[in-house]
Amino acid sequence: MPSVAWSGTVCVVDDDETIRDVLSAAFDADGFRVESFGDGELFLARDSHEPPACVLLDVLMPGRSGLDVLRELNARGSVVPVIMISGSADIPTAVDAIRHGALDFIEKPFDPLDVLQRVRNALAASEARADATLRSGRAGEIPGADALTPREREVLILVAGGQSNKEAGRRLGISPRTIEVHRARIMEKLGAKNAADLVRIVMSATEGR
Repeated sequence: MPSVAWSGTVCVVDDDETIRDVLSAAFDADGFRVESFGDGELFLARDSHEPPACVLLDVLMPGRSGLDVLRELNARGSVVPVIMISGSADIPTAVDAIRHGALDFIEKPFDPLDVLQRVRNALAASEARADATLRSGRAGEIPGADALTPREREVLILVAGGQSNKEAGRRLGISPRTIEVHRARIMEKLGAKNAADLVRIVMSATEGR
């Protein structure tokens, strides 16, 4: 029996029928509504007035890849959280996925219960993300902050506030590895040489207010 009554639908997009079946069973048992799709085109053609609560999207599929689908969602202005799944994960692929808005990146083979927990964490962290978004308004005064994505602004405030990758990941419902990728991109955009330099940039922008 599910411990929490979840609202919303989880969409599983993967060309592997076994993966779809296993994840669908896990989410169904936990109280989620589940829709599964064998390729990206079928998912993009989904006809529903209700956006999904979360999308699990395989990177490598016939036809349009998971990254292609992610870019299309961005072009449509979607704010639905997307978790990428890949059987041939590498850092450049993960960076590309996160750069295009993926919430997290999971490598195959995986434990379905771990995937379930990571989705639960992401959804349960919505209040923390909303709070971080409000606080991230302070980031607008930092030189170069206009180049940051909303997620990067959230990460910036948490990291500059002294939270570790693990702590920030728990607060935002994403993995420490994903936080690490975001932090590297933030440092590159703001011209910070290291974490201490990043904190100094934030403090100098907020002093005297």
